[in-house]
Amino acid sequence: MSADIELRHLRYFLAVAEELHFGRAAQRLHMAQPPLSQQIQRLEEMLGYALFVRTSREVRLTAAGKEFQERARHTLRKIESDVAATQRIGRGEVGSLTVGFIGSGMLTPLPQLLGEYRRKYPEVNLQLREDYTARLTQALLDGVIDVAVLRDADAADGLHVEPLMTEPFIVVLPVGHRLAAQSSIAAKSLRHEPFVLFARAHGTNAWKKTVAACEAEGFVPNVVQEGPQWLTIVRLVGAGLGVTIAPACAQKLSDTETVYRKLRSAPFPTSIELAYRVTETRPLVKQFCEMARMFFRGKEAAKMQRTRH
Repeated sequence: MSADIELRHLRYFLAVAEELHFGRAAQRLHMAQPPLSQQIQRLEEMLGYALFVRTSREVRLTAAGKEFQERARHTLRKIESDVAATQRIGRGEVGSLTVGFIGSGMLTPLPQLLGEYRRKYPEVNLQLREDYTARLTQALLDGVIDVAVLRDADAADGLHVEPLMTEPFIVVLPVGHRLAAQSSIAAKSLRHEPFVLFARAHGTNAWKKTVAACEAEGFVPNVVQEGPQWLTIVRLVGAGLGVTIAPACAQKLSDTETVYRKLRSAPFPTSIELAYRVTETRPLVKQFCEMARMFFRGKEAAKMQRTRH
């Protein structure tokens, strides 16, 4: 019965059909000729028709054999294609991946990571979504995005969050500010300054870390203007609306209207974090996370993380 036909029968048949010589086909298959002849006979019995005409001078395909040759080739190509596609999925090389990120992530190795990921995995449909940490956290929980690069995320049940990099806080001042001549600034010197800052709702933990240096000196910053992202905040500082405390990466936004100084004695650094659902098992997400660790923390950190999961 045809149901008993195995892939090896197709490979044996095709070798003989292409060589039209049992001896050469056996050599090609790295097997002895008698077992090969037996397997071809068994295949013909299962099909119920002869595939070859055998004489002392030649071996040639029958009409049924010619038809079976084309169909056997098609079957093996299809199986090879299916196996390769399955392996690509297993390696995380195909599929759809939605990555969320915070705006300040663009001032870190994240752009290079995304560029290299797209080059390495061109068959992955990579979608990007920029938003605030709080919204991205919820988007992860809702399954809207697959993985996110956050800053100082709040704890959330159901999410795995790990640091990719930490950086100190700095003070951003308008050019000509009375404190601009100092190489570093203590938070207490900012007590009476108007502040430009992001809204607490964008990320409670990030907001708390940012103002912690002020609170350690016994005051809460006087926020006179909120901005949606660091580019806006820095430009507003340059326009003279106030000062701000920002992640060190904000220095990459440097222009002629602002100056950047070290913040002395900040209680906490700020962290860029990688987040995904604890139930996530897809190789697609795993590959992105491993690449993120390598870009931000180096190959050894990525290797250590793999051994933990």
